[in-house]
Amino acid sequence: MTYFKNVNTLEELRKQYKELLKQYHPDNANGSTEATQEINAEYDRLFKVLKNKHESKQTSTDGAKADFNANKYDFEADEKLREVMQKIINFTNINIEVVGCWLWVDGDTYPYRNDLKEIGFKWASEKKKWYFHTEAFRKRSKRKLSMDDIRNLYGSTEVQTEQRKQLKQA
Repeated sequence: MTYFKNVNTLEELRKQYKELLKQYHPDNANGSTEATQEINAEYDRLFKVLKNKHESKQTSTDGAKADFNANKYDFEADEKLREVMQKIINFTNINIEVVGCWLWVDGDTYPYRNDLKEIGFKWASEKKKWYFHTEAFRKRSKRKLSMDDIRNLYGSTEVQTEQRKQLKQA
């Protein structure tokens, strides 16, 4: 079965991947481990194709690589976020939100605080949430943004686990 439809860029691939995981994750009613594995395999295949396509477009007319590091898609960061997400997806009574290339976690996190620290999460006391981002991030200003401002700026996706779906239905 083909899960991804009309994917032309890495950003489109990543967006569809998040949506598919929300729909087919084993914790969801429609989900299964087999479907998730198929989605991951198809994602990896398309990722390689689009990565090569993206890199081949970056050559200049004289054949030398263009300086595109500032706009380059960060493949390592994407993989790291996926790994971290898999480590925390089965924690109970927590909310996971993907905002840009950050993971934000709140809810009943107290029992998992040591696990979260070990994985690399940090506590944001003003927001009352744990956050994770790759080492590539550097803060460029001293502005303090609310979570709503951050969501509006970078986009946001809540990860729906089976437990969260049951709470919404109750």
